[in-house]
Amino acid sequence: MLPRLTHRLHTAAQSPQAQGILALVAFLESSIFPLPAEVIMVPMCLARPTKSRRYAAIAALASVLGGIFGWMIGHFLFEMVAAPLLTFWHSMEAFEALKAQTGTAMILVLLLTSGAAHLPPMKVVTILAGAVGFNLWLFILAAIVARGTKFFVLGWALQHYGAPLAAVLAKRMATVALVIIAALIAVAAVKLYV
Repeated sequence: MLPRLTHRLHTAAQSPQAQGILALVAFLESSIFPLPAEVIMVPMCLARPTKSRRYAAIAALASVLGGIFGWMIGHFLFEMVAAPLLTFWHSMEAFEALKAQTGTAMILVLLLTSGAAHLPPMKVVTILAGAVGFNLWLFILAAIVARGTKFFVLGWALQHYGAPLAAVLAKRMATVALVIIAALIAVAAVKLYV
């Protein structure tokens, strides 16, 4: 199912409705959808590099709105909606493990790592943040930073380095994002404790 859906999204990247589809995928990825927005954003940026910033803005805005939707599912509809979704996507175990260690700092770290590298999946973190009552305004700010940075850096890089970068990113996206996140966490830790 997922490979077929990925292929359809690659095809949709060339259609006149590509921007709307990008917004929909980015929105749903942050709350209930298994595929990342990059599946459609990367081919769109490669096809029209001068519009990469526009695509990044669409993806970032839709992703943050989807994150708010995920937070609301977790906060208001956990038993009715979130639990069945997490079970369906085989994410309930990851959710329960994260919930056991959750505090404000942990949610912020999870938002950054899931926002940049999908580790853990963004939908798990948004639902978790709502379920534990994480401050919605702080959640929105962190989501804007994490998702905005990710999509704008990706759009800029694809605009300037194109297909060769896309090939490297496809193989190493999670590693690159984890290195960047680790560096950000180290800088924040130094600032907190110095």
